[in-house]
Amino acid sequence: MKFSVYQVSRKGGRQKNEDRMGYCYTRDAGLFALADGMGGHPEGEVASQLSLQTLAASFQREAKPRLAEPLRFLNEAIIASHHQLLRYATERALIDTPRTTLVACLLQGNAAYWAHCGDSRLYLVRGDKLVARTRDHSYTELQDTLAHVVPLGDRFNRNVLFTCLGSPGKPVVDTAGPLLMQPGDRVLLCSDGLWGSLSDADITQVLATSPISDAVPELVERALRVAGEKSDNVTALAVEFEASEINDAVSGVSTSSLGEEVFASTIQASIGPDAASEELDDAEIERSIREINEAIQRSSSKRR
Repeated sequence: MKFSVYQVSRKGGRQKNEDRMGYCYTRDAGLFALADGMGGHPEGEVASQLSLQTLAASFQREAKPRLAEPLRFLNEAIIASHHQLLRYATERALIDTPRTTLVACLLQGNAAYWAHCGDSRLYLVRGDKLVARTRDHSYTELQDTLAHVVPLGDRFNRNVLFTCLGSPGKPVVDTAGPLLMQPGDRVLLCSDGLWGSLSDADITQVLATSPISDAVPELVERALRVAGEKSDNVTALAVEFEASEINDAVSGVSTSSLGEEVFASTIQASIGPDAASEELDDAEIERSIREINEAIQRSSSKRR
């Protein structure tokens, strides 16, 4: 498998950044995920980070180097993240549980699978066409879906969700796939700080016409400009499947030479005291990639 990836997160007008994103991979599978900690509840940055850590740990445990049942894995790993948040709150006697949205995409072989809970989105673009987009677990999206079926009253605020991780009830997890991928297909994961300011058409156009190393920062900066000083956290992660050598020069990954037991991840293993205020940019991701590649090379050398 060969892919290129680029990701950026900006704090916007908020006091801290509660978004988290990252990816991990083996020789035959790659997992890409993004979480948006929810305001109005405690420790949103912990919720988003802990959910990604749980997802990555599940992937490391089961991808040997492939997943037997990708959709089952995504559903169970996301539910496991939910239970970790409940356990975290119980152990610390918190009055309320940290909560987060989550969207994840799994690439395995020539197919994509994805799952989400909440309103962090996945866009899949092929050429200049939007092939797929997740549907938010919000009352606004539900109203839009049902508008042609039943009369509707007042519109809900788009931020009102009917499910998330860390909620009192069992979260709703929607899964999709397999969708057969073609070389050059692009997948974008983003928080509502991005899509809340930009239309689907604008997101598709930018993602379709520029290398992802240009498209991702351009989309993030556009969203920040449109939202102004009250901007939410804006986070985006894009993956190009089977990227050409020209397009994957910045963050290209080829997994074909990896051993069966090699696992690599950019998802932090722990939550540092300053994690909430960090500005995550591609320089940080590049450092992570270099560390991963060095570890892989050391592992390969030991086998010779």
